Amino acid sequence: MSLPARTGWHWLKAGAGLFRAQPGVLTTLLFANLIASLLISAVPVVGPLIAMVLIPSFSMAVLQACTEIDQGRRVHLSVLATGFRMPAVRALCKLGLVYLAIAVLLTVLTRVTVDPNFWRTVAAPMDPRHPPALSPSDLWAMLLVFALEMLALMAMCFAAPLTYWQKMSPGKATFYSVFAVLGAKRAFGTMLLAWCGAFFSVGMAASVLLGFGAAARAVVMWVVLLFVLLLQCAIYAAYRQIFGLPEPKP
Repeated sequence: MSLPARTGWHWLKAGAGLFRAQPGVLTTLLFANLIASLLISAVPVVGPLIAMVLIPSFSMAVLQACTEIDQGRRVHLSVLATGFRMPAVRALCKLGLVYLAIAVLLTVLTRVTVDPNFWRTVAAPMDPRHPPALSPSDLWAMLLVFALEMLALMAMCFAAPLTYWQKMSPGKATFYSVFAVLGAKRAFGTMLLAWCGAFFSVGMAASVLLGFGAAARAVVMWVVLLFVLLLQCAIYAAYRQIFGLPEPKP
């Protein structure tokens, strides 16, 4: 599907409209997903792997909430179980293996291209008067990995809803998701540029106003979570335009 670039801006505005309709419950869903994911990741060895496999199941909670809002319904916290109901959870976990494979490849690429000292420097407390000296090659490598991660996430963004709502197999859903995003690449590019611009503007404004202390870090973290939620709502708006409205629940 060929869409004009400005469509991406309309998706972002539609996502913001969905968020404004029921911000409290959407924020609660995001935090519930985050806490559940962190608790699972805390399990030694296998926890992070399981959390990665469950990403499609977690994401369906917010997407189902978006379709409920879109249909004028009040969202209840029971939507948290959307991606964990049988038999959909089996297909979504198979799809999660694709996410796991992508994460492993990106991790290997990061280990190969970025010096381990880079992470120790970044993790150390920062003094604004004496900023740390970071290697330009490491910074470019991190930007490359980040760009590849964003591209992979965007390419897979429709795979979970296609698996859940249209009952596609994980392989077929991945195929249709990738080619739908490629077909609307100008719109997705606009959406991501607008999203990144708004995110960095709000984040920088918070840092300038609050400084670099604990309060600023807390506000920036809050901004990050809200913008992640906004992007998920915008992805639902894109799905709705490209694949049509999901069938309403009885």
